[in-house]
Amino acid sequence: MPPEVPHFCSFVAPLVRFTSAVSPQEQENKPHRHNQSRGSKAMNFSRTKLIPFLVMILSIVSVLRLVRIAVTTSPTPPPTLGKTCSFPFICTKFPAETNASANTSALSKKEYQLLSNLISQKAPCNLLIFGLEPQYVSLSSINTGGTTVFLEDDQNKISTLKPNSNTTRVYKVDYQIPAKEAYKLLQHARGNPDCKPKLLQQSKCQLALKNLPQEVYELKWDVVVVDGPSGNTPEEPGRMSSIYSASMIARNANITHVVVHDVDRMIEKWFSWEFLCDENLVSSKGRLWNFRITGQLNSTIFCPAKEIKIE
Repeated sequence: MPPEVPHFCSFVAPLVRFTSAVSPQEQENKPHRHNQSRGSKAMNFSRTKLIPFLVMILSIVSVLRLVRIAVTTSPTPPPTLGKTCSFPFICTKFPAETNASANTSALSKKEYQLLSNLISQKAPCNLLIFGLEPQYVSLSSINTGGTTVFLEDDQNKISTLKPNSNTTRVYKVDYQIPAKEAYKLLQHARGNPDCKPKLLQQSKCQLALKNLPQEVYELKWDVVVVDGPSGNTPEEPGRMSSIYSASMIARNANITHVVVHDVDRMIEKWFSWEFLCDENLVSSKGRLWNFRITGQLNSTIFCPAKEIKIE
């Protein structure tokens, strides 16, 4: 409701006609009094016209204030990946912006800087990369004297790559599980003892990649990058198995950095938390997370249970 506006009362007294005789001095002052009366009437008329205008302004201000309060106090619904979702990972329809093109899936300048600095510190090292983007090819040059292995499911990308050394290899792999199965696979992994940490080639978990080249299982990897498969739509292969397998590979070495790209997407984010653990997150830039994993093959869980302290 707009605030109440006090009613203005006219301060102009009514004119009174006297029947008594009028002195010459009063006759001279009579026009002056008449002018004062006219001025008072004009002022009264102006105030009368001003009152509705003030009421209108105060009403507008009150309405705008109510609208502002309603906007700031209304809860904002959480963003979703589609119109109807049975699980926050996958929806039946993705918005246009999630259909990432080659440009949007590429590393930003800061993301690439973080990754290249990490490789420079570790080089020469064993570098395993799920995915094959043009920027990653230069990482093999940074890793001079080390071993760089790419795992890619897109034959077109593989055909365009020209390895710059004998220590850079590219393997074609097939990912069988579409992104829409993410929730079901997460439930499977949580409740199945076959998905506990162990050697990847010995795992019977549905998330374990069992069709990788033998050297992937045998080498101790210093850095593992997960940026494949694409996982852009529910029907395309998702990165559930890549992240899970990377976590298993990392626990088979002394210290391994697992770098996951596109963590702004729900699958990448939640599977990273589940199998790489937020307490292992040592750095991040943009959509890139860098986890430092120590060898934990004797552990029966991926992430330790957190104690909740009530003070």
